[in-house]
Amino acid sequence: MTQTTLQVAVCLFPGVTTTDYQGPVELLGILSAKNRQRALSGVSQDLPDLSIEFTYLSHTLDPVEPTAGPLALPSLMYDAAQEQFDIILVPGGPNVNPPSACSEFIKRQSPGAKYILSVCTGSLILARIGLLNGHKATTNKRAFRSVQEETKHLPITWVPKARWVATEDKRIWTGSGISAGMDLAGGFLDHLVGKKLGLAMRSFIELSMKTEDDDEFAAYHGLV
Repeated sequence: MTQTTLQVAVCLFPGVTTTDYQGPVELLGILSAKNRQRALSGVSQDLPDLSIEFTYLSHTLDPVEPTAGPLALPSLMYDAAQEQFDIILVPGGPNVNPPSACSEFIKRQSPGAKYILSVCTGSLILARIGLLNGHKATTNKRAFRSVQEETKHLPITWVPKARWVATEDKRIWTGSGISAGMDLAGGFLDHLVGKKLGLAMRSFIELSMKTEDDDEFAAYHGLV
């Protein structure tokens, strides 16, 4: 049987939060061609006929300086991207002000993308270009009120108590703050490959995944 490869575009920009994207990449990357046999050897259920590969994009090919951690090296510029990606992964950052090439890329890719995932204030990037209109979504709880205020003119239902939120058609997934990206990735994997294999993959990185509404930080920040 022919194996399907899902191509993931990871959107980088100066001041990006590393864990926003690296957490999901660590989990989803188990299905990459170089990792799947090692990580999933001994798994009793059949492996899915799909793999996941990543391309890291930025507005230039210069190393990207995140809020913390090592420089990230993009492999493709937004303006040079010709292929249609299957999954768009949009991290956030404290200032949430990526170069316009980033937003234009997401806008250009979104009609043909199978899935769009955002982590933390990456959801604000999606909101600004209209992708969350008519949907429920969540974001970093510390930034929740400011995000809500900026987008109050838009038809978005911001969910205060949520670790992550998926739209009804499961196409757009928004995660809460930073580490919630791994929980979002876990829920997304369950949707993609089923809960049994999702658990096997989480066990490889020893992730105790929080469920969609398991969010103590909404109360901590006085949102509920």
